[in-house]
Amino acid sequence: MPSAKPASQDAPLPGLDEASPKDAPHYLGHRERLRTRFLDGEADALPDYELLELILFRTLPRGDVKPLAKALLATFGSFADVLAAPIERLVAIKGVKEATATDFKVVEAAARRFAKGAITKRPVLASWSAVLDYCRTAMAFDDRERFRILFLDKKNGLIADEVQQTGTVDHTPVYPREVVRRALELRATALILVHNHPSGDPTPSRADIEMTRTLIDVSRPLGIEIHDHVIVGREGHASFRGLKLI
Repeated sequence: MPSAKPASQDAPLPGLDEASPKDAPHYLGHRERLRTRFLDGEADALPDYELLELILFRTLPRGDVKPLAKALLATFGSFADVLAAPIERLVAIKGVKEATATDFKVVEAAARRFAKGAITKRPVLASWSAVLDYCRTAMAFDDRERFRILFLDKKNGLIADEVQQTGTVDHTPVYPREVVRRALELRATALILVHNHPSGDPTPSRADIEMTRTLIDVSRPLGIEIHDHVIVGREGHASFRGLKLI
């Protein structure tokens, strides 16, 4: 009986048809090309949907994720808005798994930690642009108002960064006595107040202005200076000192 002829190493695997390149899915090789572009230093040139694709690759190892990336941007508006979206809203998008939503939240947390690192080892007022970058990263895309305080020492170094109150989509209660009490506990001599406007428009309201002036009146006799009150939103930021409101 003649021996069987060895299969050629170049022969197609059983059950797979030989397909011409024009018949292959268009996304074959796309992942590797995108990773290569990213690693070659083109990260800043990548559009938002391609950055999202790079994250989606981790939990969706097969298939074309470009349509999902673009659907996320269409739903939430921007790369930052996707990262900041609540997990329950993310997983409501067809194709987004809980693991994928978790990856987005990890990237968001890393961005906040990176931004905060720029203001923790130097006088805050000497790195004001870094302060603004951190405040926007930390709060601009929240869907509820939050009132944050940066507590500073006599050299304007950062002692603590705390969210004092969380409110609704258009209001956060602020209690001046609690603010002053916490400043005294930390031996802070100056404060930077920060809160966000989920509407996106950082323009101070009359209530914002009145609350800030009340805090100034309460804290100044105790030797605590209010350096600024910054409002952040998707459309930018507003500084009370810059607007000459304090």
